[in-house]
Amino acid sequence: MVLYPQRPFWGAFPPRKAFCSQRIVLYQHRTHNDDDLLESVRIRLCKHLLMSSQLKPLGGVLDNVINRLAAIEAQLGITPSSVTAPSNCTEAAAAVIEQELHPRLVAYDEHVARALVPFTESCKALGADMDTIGENIFEVWGGMRGLVELGTVYKRPIGDAATAIQPHLKPCQDAITKVQSARLDRKFDWHIKAVKEMLSCVSWVVISPPPSPANFVKDTVGASDFWANKIRKEYKTNEAEGPVHTQFCDAMKALVNDLSSYLKEHHLSGLAWNPHGKDFSEAKVGEGLSAKPAKSTDAAAHKPTGGSSAAGIFDELKKKQTGDGSSAATGLKKVTRDQQTWRKEYKKPDGEVSQRQSTSSAALASKVPVKSGGKTSGPPKCEYQERGFKWNIENQTKENCEGGVCKVEVMDSKQQVYIFNCQGVTIQIIGKLKSVILDSCTKCGVVFDTAISACEIVNCKSVQVQATNLCPSFSIDKTDGCVVHLTNEAVGQSSFVTSKSSEMNVSWPDDQGEIREAPIPEQFHHKIVNGSVTSQVSDLYH
Repeated sequence: MVLYPQRPFWGAFPPRKAFCSQRIVLYQHRTHNDDDLLESVRIRLCKHLLMSSQLKPLGGVLDNVINRLAAIEAQLGITPSSVTAPSNCTEAAAAVIEQELHPRLVAYDEHVARALVPFTESCKALGADMDTIGENIFEVWGGMRGLVELGTVYKRPIGDAATAIQPHLKPCQDAITKVQSARLDRKFDWHIKAVKEMLSCVSWVVISPPPSPANFVKDTVGASDFWANKIRKEYKTNEAEGPVHTQFCDAMKALVNDLSSYLKEHHLSGLAWNPHGKDFSEAKVGEGLSAKPAKSTDAAAHKPTGGSSAAGIFDELKKKQTGDGSSAATGLKKVTRDQQTWRKEYKKPDGEVSQRQSTSSAALASKVPVKSGGKTSGPPKCEYQERGFKWNIENQTKENCEGGVCKVEVMDSKQQVYIFNCQGVTIQIIGKLKSVILDSCTKCGVVFDTAISACEIVNCKSVQVQATNLCPSFSIDKTDGCVVHLTNEAVGQSSFVTSKSSEMNVSWPDDQGEIREAPIPEQFHHKIVNGSVTSQVSDLYH
C-alpha cells in the first residue's frame, strides 16, 4: 500500500476527494489486523520533517493532517497505540537543529577520542599515581573545549583577546596546578617532567601569529621528548614493564601532534571566533563547560597512596618490609667514592659530558625565543633620570617617532644622553650637554650642538653622528659603518679613538666650503724598533 502523505508535497493540500479515497484505503487496512499503521504514518511524517529544515513551512499542514486523523480515530472508537509522535513536529525539528554541534566542536571531540583517551589509558596502565595525572590532563583538555565552544558562540573580544579570556582559563590553570604540585614515586620523575613540558602547548589559546598555534604546539614535542627518550632508554631492556612505559611516551607525542593537526585545520591564525555571534562581554565565567568531552570508558577515581603526614610515610615503609625484616632499602646498590660526582675520585665515563651538553643545549635552544633582526625588543622609552643626570632613549623606531625624528632638549650641561637599540630614526639633541653614548643602534643619525666630554659609538651599524659645534673626542668601538660630520671649528680640536671597527669615515667642510670626506684607517703597518713596537698607517690611505 502507498500512503498519500508519502508522495511529493504540493503547494497546497490535495483535493478532499483524493484524501478521502486514501483514508478509505487506510481504514480497510486497519480492519486487517494492522493496528499500528496509523502510528507509523505519524512517525514517518515527523522523521521526514526532521531530515530537512527546508520543510518547516509544511509543519502547519502536517499538524492539520494529524489532527484530522485523530478525529477520525475518535469517531471510529480506535484506541491509539502506546507509541506517540511529538505533538508539534516543527518544534521537534527546531530542537534537533539547535542541538547540532559546531564543526569545530565535533572535530575537537574526535581529537579527544582519537588521541586524548589513549593517553589517559596509558597513564592508567602505569598505576594509580599516573592515573590521577591522566585525569588532570583530561580536565585540561575539557577546559580547552570550553574555550573552543566560546569561540563558536561569541565574537572576538575588543582589544587584547588574551586578556579578555583570562578569567575563562581558570579550569585549565587549576588542572595544570594539580599536575605541577603532584608528588609521585621517584620512578615517575621523568614521566612527570615530560608531562609538564607537554602542557606548555595549552598556551596556544592566547597565541597571536607568528608563530601559528599549530607550529607553536608542534615545537613543544622536542621538550617533552627530551624526557620521554630517557624513559624509553631506561625501560628498553625491561620486557615486563617496558611496553607500558613506551606506550605512554608514544601516546603523549601522538596527543601533541594530533592537537597540532586539529589547530592547523580549525584555528590557523589563533583561537577562532564567530563573526556573527554575540558580544563577548555577555560571556559568563564557566560558560561552555557544561558539555565536556566524553571518554570511551569510565575510569575509576584513584588517589595517590600514602599520606602527607609522617605517620603515612612510616606506614608505607612498614608495608614494604618483608617477613625476614628486610627494609625498603634492601637490595639497593652502594654508591662508591668513585661514583660520587662531587669527589675528586669521580671518573667521568667517555662521551658522557659531550652527550649531556649537547642534549641540554638542544633543550635550551627549543625554549629560548629567537629575536628577529629587524625589530626592537621592549617598549619605546624617552625619559630623564634625576639620578645620574641622564636621558634614556631606547627602542625608538620610525613608527614611534613623528616624522622619524626624536627630539631631546637638554636644560643643564651636566646632563648626558644614552641612546640604546634604536633603528631607522634621527635623534636631535638641543642644548649643550656633557656626553653622548650611542649603543647597539642600526641606521640611526644623531645631531647635537656641543659635547663637553666625548661622543661614544659602541656596537652600532650604519650610523651617522654630526656635531654642529664642538666635540673634543669621538670613541668608536665594535662598529661597522660610521660617518662623523664635523664643523670648521671642530676640525682642529676633535680626536678619534677606534677599535674593532670598520667602514669609518669623517667629513668636514674645507676653506672653499666644499665637503670633504676621508676614511679613518683600519689597516696599519707595525715594526719592532729598538725593542718597542712602532705602528704606521698602511700605504692604502696615502
